[in-house]
Amino acid sequence: MFFLLGSDKKNRKDERRQNSQDMDEVREVFLSGKFPVVTTDQIEGRRIVKVLGLVCCRGYDSEETFFGMASRAMSKGAQAIIGYNENVAFHPDGSKYFTCYGTAVMFDYDPQAAESLPFMMQRFRNTGRSLNTVVQ
Repeated sequence: MFFLLGSDKKNRKDERRQNSQDMDEVREVFLSGKFPVVTTDQIEGRRIVKVLGLVCCRGYDSEETFFGMASRAMSKGAQAIIGYNENVAFHPDGSKYFTCYGTAVMFDYDPQAAESLPFMMQRFRNTGRSLNTVVQ
């Protein structure tokens, strides 16, 4: 029984390390301007072709909550988040609880612009692997 508990701890540690790496990557993509998050219901010059749904993240750290929401959207294949909103709940003990949410969307594909691919597909393009190899 002790062995099972020990291995679970290791899995959680590995999962946190992976989440940290993913969060750094999401932060970099957002700060470079490649993944817009807007409060409006559209982005000028881009045509929304698919709504992937609501993405939401909650937590005690505003930055982790925001980038957690963006990470969830990117993992769905989103190219942006529209209708972004955030709420803050204040607890009697002085802590704050943040909620960030918005709608994950995909844009019209333009074969001339590499940025028109969803972020997850851009990653495969940069590694030189074909999408067929990844799918199989």
